[in-house]
Formats: sequence, C-alpha cells, structure tokens
Amino acid sequence: MISMREEDFQREVKVVIVGNGGVGKTSLIRQFCKSHFPEEYKKTIGVDFLEKHVYVKNLCEDVKLMLWDTAGQEEFNSITRSYYRGARGAVICFSTTDRNSFESVENWKQKVEDQCGRIPMVLVQNKVDLLEQASVERYETEALAENLGLRFYRICAKQNLYVTEVFEYLAELYLRWDVQIMQTPRLVIGIVKLALRNRKSSLKFQLRMWLYLTLQQISGSYQPEI
Repeated sequence: MISMREEDFQREVKVVIVGNGGVGKTSLIRQFCKSHFPEEYKKTIGVDFLEKHVYVKNLCEDVKLMLWDTAGQEEFNSITRSYYRGARGAVICFSTTDRNSFESVENWKQKVEDQCGRIPMVLVQNKVDLLEQASVERYETEALAENLGLRFYRICAKQNLYVTEVFEYLAELYLRWDVQIMQTPRLVIGIVKLALRNRKSSLKFQLRMWLYLTLQQISGSYQPEI
C-alpha cells in the first residue's frame, strides 16, 4: 500500500534574489528564514541557498520557497546566470543609499526574463531606516515600479520591516500565475474547438492556428497575464 504524505503534494518554488552587491539580499533572506540579521557585511561568493515554508491565507495553500541568494557583482555573472534556470519567482532589490543599485533595477529584471521568461517578480527597496542618507527620491521609486508593472515594497531587513510581506505576496502571486499556466493547454484546446465549429474558417486557417498555439505553448513564449 502506497502512503501519501502531506508534503508529497506541497508546492516547491525556486526564487532568485537579485540586485547589485551590498543592497542587502543576504540580510533579507536570513532575516526571513532565520530571524537573524548579519551585522557584518560579507560579499556573497556565487550563490547561497535557504528555504522556508509560507502559508498563503487567501488560497489556503502551503508553499516551500527555495531562496537563492545570488552575488550582485559583475565578476560572478557567469556563475550566477546558470542558477536562474528553473526559477519561478524573483525579488529585485535596490538600496535606499545606493543610486547605482536603483538605476540597475531594469537590467536585473531583463536578466531574469532572459533566463526564466516572464515569471512572478516583486521590487524591493531595502534600508529604509537610512532615509536621511537616501540617494533616490520617493517619486522615482514609485514611477519605476509602475513602469515595470511590479508590486513595490519599502523594507528594512535589519528591523524586519515588511520582510515577511514580500515573500507572502510573491508566494501568492506564484500560485495564481501557476494556475493560469496550467489552464493554458485548456485555452488552446478551446480556441481550436471554436475554430473548428466556425464553418467560415478554412481548414488551412484552422491548422495554422492550432500549430501556432501549440508551438507557443511548447516554447513558453505564450505568457498569461500576471
């Protein structure tokens, strides 16, 4: 007799945390997973990894987030790029006190999309406890988030301010996104059936539609709205 455990049905989600070096990616992950803030800064070499379970109240589902802490320095790009593959979520970070990290956000988003496609993402501004040293204006950060179409959180990893909310939101966003992905094959079948019922559509047109949608699904270029 085969016994099924609850964890056999649990969702596991690989999430990459990206952004320039020194913005607090490691601190964010360690605060969330271990309730610990490392006071001393140490450059992440390559990739670090932690995991934590999140319960999504709105959907009554438990998700295990596998958080990959990637090095932000350019010299590690060749190493970290391969770790993006298979990711189903991303947190893009920049620092309140680092203008360059803010200006690099769009590049980081593009890097993730180049490797993973359009996956659920969230934008995070860390170190809001240092607003007196801010190198970015509030209106700039809000405009960037709106332009990129991302939910935006201002957090402080050191004080554990809105850290949990970031990952709870991302977990829920992933679950809703995953449902749409799973429904895509049904959508393809439904469109093909509709075309077949339409006598005005030529057989050639129907076959082209079916082939196009199938290839889109296989290649992953068809993306549902997030």
